Amino acid sequence: MSSFRAQKMAKKKQEILRSAAAVLIEKGYQGTTMEEIAAKLLMTKGSMYYYFKNKDDLLHQCHLMIMELCLEGIETVFNSDCTPIEKLRNAIKEHILLATSEKSMFMALAKPNHNFSDEQLKEVLELRKIYSQYFDRIINEGIEKQVFENVDVKMARLIILGALNWIQEWYDQDGPQSAEEISDAYARYLLKMIIKEK
Repeated sequence: MSSFRAQKMAKKKQEILRSAAAVLIEKGYQGTTMEEIAAKLLMTKGSMYYYFKNKDDLLHQCHLMIMELCLEGIETVFNSDCTPIEKLRNAIKEHILLATSEKSMFMALAKPNHNFSDEQLKEVLELRKIYSQYFDRIINEGIEKQVFENVDVKMARLIILGALNWIQEWYDQDGPQSAEEISDAYARYLLKMIIKEK
């Protein structure tokens, strides 16, 4: 398969996943069938099965896609030449901007599906763990460089990620503040928690 065709298929698959996630959020996982998802996307059920084995596989692929985007973003932030303060600020902003632009995908991630196979669940949880560890590494770097307080790293990360993930519950793209403004505010307030006062 040519790389162009492979890219086109990957792009199509991403489009399907985004739309399917929106249907799953709207109707609920249990209340949605593959036929309904296909109908909403103006596809045949057969076309859906070309990309996904079943509904569980579709949801699993949603998890993998969004985690891949999360990891790409945080790896870029972590490997930059920025200070630990800038890295943490950028990691927070990156998370919020992705969560608000991919709201349905993020909401589909709320809980790994209990219908996942052990292997699928293990893969999803491992990707989440890798993502979390980048925050730990940034916080540790800040402590070592004495720009962050000597905080409990795991607790600080849980508070930060808990705050970031809660945005799904209230964010409204038609609200008074843009995603960029919200990400700035989150970064400002969360950094106050651990930055060393001069």
